[in-house]
Amino acid sequence: MDTSSAIMIALGLALVTGLLYAVVLYNRLVSLKHNVSKAWANIDVLLVQRHDELPKLVDVCREYMGYEQKTLEKVMQARAAVADARERRDLPALGRAEGALRLGLGGVYAVAENYPDLKADASFAHLQDRITALENAIADRREYYNESVNLNNVRIEQFPDVLIARRFGFGPFQLLEFDERRKADVRVRALFAT
Repeated sequence: MDTSSAIMIALGLALVTGLLYAVVLYNRLVSLKHNVSKAWANIDVLLVQRHDELPKLVDVCREYMGYEQKTLEKVMQARAAVADARERRDLPALGRAEGALRLGLGGVYAVAENYPDLKADASFAHLQDRITALENAIADRREYYNESVNLNNVRIEQFPDVLIARRFGFGPFQLLEFDERRKADVRVRALFAT
């Protein structure tokens, strides 16, 4: 075998190796992108379930809390804002609406303390437990979503992945974050004042 043949074989192997490496990088980026989509879909399912449960909770509360309409209306308004932000996939608006909804639910639960019959109602207890379980599941899924987004965003900026990411239009995703009111300590006294 002469030198030119050896060079051609080496170049061919280098080209095939480089091409295979680029394919592996591309497939990893595709996997990360779809993992973010899957994580969002998991959150979406839970948000829809909670969206469906909240009117039931409000209806049970209305039977007992006739003059506490303002508290119940806050929950329903926040519920509508969450649904709207979820439909538009507007993560900053979703974060704000989630914060308002959690504050509203805290207000409902705090006001419910003043109604022993409501607290003893089996439907209220069941719905409260169900919504609390959904809240915990949403928090878990939100953490998974943010981790998936972070992995994607880091990979598309790392070399050599950045070359493939730019060439094929892989972009960053936005983290699901909450506003400062949501992060602040809950003022229990303020919840009872609603």
